[in-house]
Amino acid sequence: MLVRELMTTDVETVERDRSLRDAVAVMLKHGIGSVVVTSDGDPTGIVTENDVLQAGYASGRPLDAIPISKAMSHPLRTVSPTTTVRKAAKKMGDDDSKKLPVADGMELVGILTLTDIVNSQADILREVRHLDNRREAWDDDGV
Repeated sequence: MLVRELMTTDVETVERDRSLRDAVAVMLKHGIGSVVVTSDGDPTGIVTENDVLQAGYASGRPLDAIPISKAMSHPLRTVSPTTTVRKAAKKMGDDDSKKLPVADGMELVGILTLTDIVNSQADILREVRHLDNRREAWDDDGV
């Protein structure tokens, strides 16, 4: 299964020169847990709920006084829409991340979240069983 089959294509973004409060406003408005940070339209980082909590606590300042650039995770790590979900999940695990922006070249085309993977678990398992059955059939043919 490929990332493009599971990813969400509606990705909310916030420009890098905005405040953390602006990022939180977008997250609350859309009921999401992260926004991709852009600079002149190009994706450069990501701000998650956890980033907001850590920045607010560590700085002791109001969110509108914290620049997004100080709280965002960067450099932005992405995957291609043609990456397998297995490889994307491994990358998420290696990076201790729950969200992975999807880019086609420099163009942001989606985001894959741990929730997307969990919600598609039945489809992923069905595909694995199908591949196992094909492999067994191949092995039974003596090839």
